[in-house]
Amino acid sequence: MTPNHDELFTHNAPRPLADMLRPDDLDAVFGQDHLLSKDGTLRRMVEAAKAGQPFPSLIFWGAPGTGKTTIARLLADAIGMQFEPVSAVFDGVADLRRVFAKARENRAAGRKTLMFVDEVHRFNKAQQDGLLPHVEDGLVTLVGATTENPSFALNGALLSRCQVLVLNRLDEPALNQIIARAESHYGQALPITDEARAMLCAMADGDGRYCLNAVETIMAQISNASPMASSSSSGESGDLLSAEDLGKLLSQRAMAFDRAGDQHYNLMSVLHKSLRSSDADAALYWFARMVIGGEDVHYILRRLTRFAAEDIGLAEPEALPRAIASWNSFERLGSPEGELSVAQLVLYLATAPKSNAIYTAYKSAMRTAKETGSLAPPAHMLNAPTGLMKDLGYGQGYVYDHDTSDGFSGQSGFPDNMPRQSFYFPAERGFEREVKKRLQWWAKRRAQKGQPEDYSEDGTDAEAKDEDTSK
Repeated sequence: MTPNHDELFTHNAPRPLADMLRPDDLDAVFGQDHLLSKDGTLRRMVEAAKAGQPFPSLIFWGAPGTGKTTIARLLADAIGMQFEPVSAVFDGVADLRRVFAKARENRAAGRKTLMFVDEVHRFNKAQQDGLLPHVEDGLVTLVGATTENPSFALNGALLSRCQVLVLNRLDEPALNQIIARAESHYGQALPITDEARAMLCAMADGDGRYCLNAVETIMAQISNASPMASSSSSGESGDLLSAEDLGKLLSQRAMAFDRAGDQHYNLMSVLHKSLRSSDADAALYWFARMVIGGEDVHYILRRLTRFAAEDIGLAEPEALPRAIASWNSFERLGSPEGELSVAQLVLYLATAPKSNAIYTAYKSAMRTAKETGSLAPPAHMLNAPTGLMKDLGYGQGYVYDHDTSDGFSGQSGFPDNMPRQSFYFPAERGFEREVKKRLQWWAKRRAQKGQPEDYSEDGTDAEAKDEDTSK
């Protein structure tokens, strides 16, 4: 039989190592034991399907190189379904129609179809909606793969019809298992030192495909180099690639980071929370991760400036000016020199005393302002530039604070028909200790002048104690 056109060009084409070593059984998949072990979620689904129960539609959420496509293929084999792959990046409506037509043929022949959609988050809303009727009537069992958070990347209607399974980034033991499989394929140990092997796992950053591609590069380099004793039995470290050699051969891999995706928000979140918990070293680490990943430093500075006001406030009054100064320094110096000023700001904010009292006070004042509506200001606090306004009582009874013996009149600035409110309760940290003393002194003086004492000794009131201000 004469081979077809495609076979003529692909029959003898070299295959990447990652493709040649693709697992042919679910038991050979490494690093996803929470799904594929005897009691794993996916394993239970497979056993139930073999017993005649319907197999659910799934969304695999995980980083690149964690086995999403491989597991989908093996699932189809394990439960006897026809595997029909689609790429949301390259395929369009015509390709979807082809798959659905094939699925109808399969159903007529008594076979079920597993439709695998790679990068399913790339489909727009209309395309995702177009999958719904075929998933609902059982024409296809959908298995979608995505590197993005399904909660944000997929339509609610589609997401509600699928179960989301999270695939973990491959840890070092799993990556070493993959390396061992490659060594078995080549029939020799990888000619690198233990330090270089650990470095290879670190550079893979949880990506099994990258790990195998790196192994292939190393073996190709060795085979093309001058003859050398690469067998691990020699025991001579000079025969092995060092970590430095490996770094030069592979270069440095760009860290997994997507300025428009989950990493953008996740890393900023952990940086913010590390600052809040005063973990200076962790905060500096996450800042470095974001810079290396290509995050916009202006975005980082914006969030750090917000942190200075929200999580430090008057506990360290210099925090906000220093944030602005760091921003100005970065604008003047540019990158990479300017990042040093931002690193200084990160450490300053992490080591500063923390207080969210201003944030809490602002939220409380906003809530009260919305509840009380358009109450008029107290007349004694208003200026009276005209005779009519004086006749209406504007400014009548106002006491100029600087004319009093202690520089404090004690007059209320709230609307006449509104009881005094307490919004701001400084923490017993940093400069807010002094602020708290001032507020307590003014509260006592106000009470002596006939105003209600609105501020307790501990700087709290019942409403504030009951309020949940956790974030």
